[in-house]
Amino acid sequence: MTWPAAGATGPHGSTCGSASDWGGMRFIETELAGAFIIELETRDDSRGFFARTFCQREFEAHGLNPVVAQTNVAFNKHRGTLRGMHFQFPPFAETKLVRATRGSIVDIIVDLRPESPTYRRHISVELSADNHRALYVPERFAHGYQALEDGTETSYQVGQFYAPGSEGGLSPFDAALGLSWPLPVTEMSEKDRAWAPLSDCEGTLRDRMSLKEGVQ
Repeated sequence: MTWPAAGATGPHGSTCGSASDWGGMRFIETELAGAFIIELETRDDSRGFFARTFCQREFEAHGLNPVVAQTNVAFNKHRGTLRGMHFQFPPFAETKLVRATRGSIVDIIVDLRPESPTYRRHISVELSADNHRALYVPERFAHGYQALEDGTETSYQVGQFYAPGSEGGLSPFDAALGLSWPLPVTEMSEKDRAWAPLSDCEGTLRDRMSLKEGVQ
């Protein structure tokens, strides 16, 4: 599913903060439980605007993981650059808060929680420096994106440390996932090109992504 333009309401849209607050965030839950589009509530004046982009209390109030273990930046030289589809297996599964700080991307996430009623379903969201949106990606989701402009830069706040031994991925071209990329691919790493389709690894993936006692 592709989500609407910034400012539109979603199925579970809600606003944090009171009217007297200097500016909170708008949390819009998607059809994939736990995945949220987050929009800024700006305070505008002649200088421009000021807004909050992250708050532990607001994240906790919406049931989201407020832990930030690492923050990463990715710069994409060329329009059409594709990265994905990435994840980490439990017990190192990670949340992500992704935004485009320069340029724009189409961001796609896939639910890989075997117990989820939306297992294998995905959503597609446009994030840009102009719409100031962020996408909150829950644990046990695959994530990837395509740059829509030259010189696009993205920022990730992740909830777990990078664990190479728990790293995983799926082919972004897997027909079974049905992911739609808007542009011809101009740049892509060999590592991402080598990810297998789900049909080649689903048994192992389901087992490693399943909830086990003591693992969330």
